[in-house]
Amino acid sequence: MSIHPSTTEARAPEATTHLKRSLRRFDITAMGIAAVISFDTVGQIATGGGEAATWTAAIALFFLIPYALLFAETGAAFPQEGGPYVWVRLAFGRTAAALTTLLYWVTNPIWLGGSLVFLAAETWDGFVFHLGSGTVADYAFKLSFVWIAILTAVVSLRRGKWITTAGAVVKVFSLVLFTATAVLYGVRHGFHGLDDARFTPSTAGFLALVPILLFAYVGFEAPNAAGEEMEDPQRDVPAALGRSAAVAAGCYVLPVLALLAVVPADQVTGIGGFMEGARLVFDIYGGAGGPLLTLTAVMFVFALLTQGSAWMIVSDRMQAMAAADGGFFSRSLGAFHPRLGTPVRTNLLSGVVATLFMLAAMRLADGDAAAVFSVVLTVAVTTLLLSYLVIVPALVVLRLRRPEVRRPYRVPFGSAGFLVCAGLVYAWIAVGSWSALFPGVLEGLFGIGYDFRDVWGVSRLSFELFTLGTVGVLLAVGAVGVLVARGPDAALAAETGEVRGR
Repeated sequence: MSIHPSTTEARAPEATTHLKRSLRRFDITAMGIAAVISFDTVGQIATGGGEAATWTAAIALFFLIPYALLFAETGAAFPQEGGPYVWVRLAFGRTAAALTTLLYWVTNPIWLGGSLVFLAAETWDGFVFHLGSGTVADYAFKLSFVWIAILTAVVSLRRGKWITTAGAVVKVFSLVLFTATAVLYGVRHGFHGLDDARFTPSTAGFLALVPILLFAYVGFEAPNAAGEEMEDPQRDVPAALGRSAAVAAGCYVLPVLALLAVVPADQVTGIGGFMEGARLVFDIYGGAGGPLLTLTAVMFVFALLTQGSAWMIVSDRMQAMAAADGGFFSRSLGAFHPRLGTPVRTNLLSGVVATLFMLAAMRLADGDAAAVFSVVLTVAVTTLLLSYLVIVPALVVLRLRRPEVRRPYRVPFGSAGFLVCAGLVYAWIAVGSWSALFPGVLEGLFGIGYDFRDVWGVSRLSFELFTLGTVGVLLAVGAVGVLVARGPDAALAAETGEVRGR
């Protein structure tokens, strides 16, 4: 593998001394599947009824494909550790990269300590072992879930990759099992869920579904955060992204359609949709249905855990590289453990943030798990999508200003094709970001009725305080982090010449 010298400008080499190349094409594909296929969004998507399947397929075609093409080219051309941090750093400088990376990174502890852990606890409570709401057992389960996910990110990637690979396999197997069983159930009992399903797309359905669908489909750039731990990223990244994108599209469209086919749309819930559907269709297995349902619930929780782990592995590396490059408080946060080769301090910081957010979320709706799940998931959607409003333009800048960089894979039709793909992706992200941050506003412009409390289970004031407050606090923390990092640490770095680039 060769890397053009110009692509290494934003690297902080002292932070990556202990990295070992252990990711092959299969590992990158599995990591992409583990990160992108979000079990927690299947039920939430299905709440949109029949048109959810229509929009899932449409966005796969008009967003997922151009999105995967953009990141396949950029990921192969700029394969440094830190991925998107490096790309934004090269395009717009350290401050923009640091703030963008913060929004991207913090999405994951928020998500882990929010919707993922609540869905896991709800599933365990309903299908495996009763926990109760707000009990000692409930707190113990949620804390264990968060910190097991963090610890799997702490272990060396050479070993940790097998945890995420196992999660990817379990996830795909569970979705295939559910889809096949739903088909068998429908053949025997009829596809009654389709009786009232409306597949015709509508503006209201689009505005309700686009943020969660975009959140479900993004993440194929995530493995590039470990770019210098791949054996041959310039050859393997495009192929791995193509495979994982195809698997992801199938693992959303088919299960959502199967769930809607057997469960009436008005009975599908965001937090319990998938497992409630499994409870219904596994009835065809008779006496074996109960144990199989319990096993599926355990696999479901394990898949959620490894999903969180996969994102911790990649996003913590991005944030660590930002710190190592003098973009977030102390450069010591970017240190990689000499034996494990992982950013342990950033991993532990993620665990603390996830824990604090979990505790705050449990107070948000006085124990109403469904309301907490929806609102916290929206916070995660918002922070992640906002980061892409900077990342996507950075890809365009690198494409136009860095023609000398070798690109082993190129988007079809050259620069014109790249710009069309970027324009499509950016338009989707802009609409999704606005809809997530200010739900009901676009609906009002189009004259669509919107009862906020009926949709979210909390008042608009509570929602906006939680979402806008979270984003505001994050931007403030990021700004302080950049200013602090420009103090003694940055001065020392400048004197020693350790950080290069802008």
